[in-house]
Amino acid sequence: MQEDTATATAHDPRAWVAPLLSTLLTLPAAALALFYGGLSPMACDSCDGARADRFTDSFGGAWTVLRAGLVLSLVLLLVCWSLPWRQDRAARRAALSVGPPVLVGVAVVAFTGMVDWP
Repeated sequence: MQEDTATATAHDPRAWVAPLLSTLLTLPAAALALFYGGLSPMACDSCDGARADRFTDSFGGAWTVLRAGLVLSLVLLLVCWSLPWRQDRAARRAALSVGPPVLVGVAVVAFTGMVDWP
């Protein structure tokens, strides 16, 4: 019984792998998503009247959703890094490390779906 407890609470030398892979996927994806969202208003540069109003109204809420999704993905990334580096936390760390890049993708899809494109 003592050996199982000692093994479970032992330091995991590979604890950094899952958060690092998640970081390498999340940060560039979040930067691209922010760039895409920031340049999206140019899609309606030639719009006027009702089309421009619809686009502007829908863009405001969608931009908020995109930024909130990116902030949440960064918070989840910090949680992945902050878990104790013990062997009994390896599965939880790996599962949480999948979340940030997926959350960036969900935020981009939600942003794209919410905007009333011209």
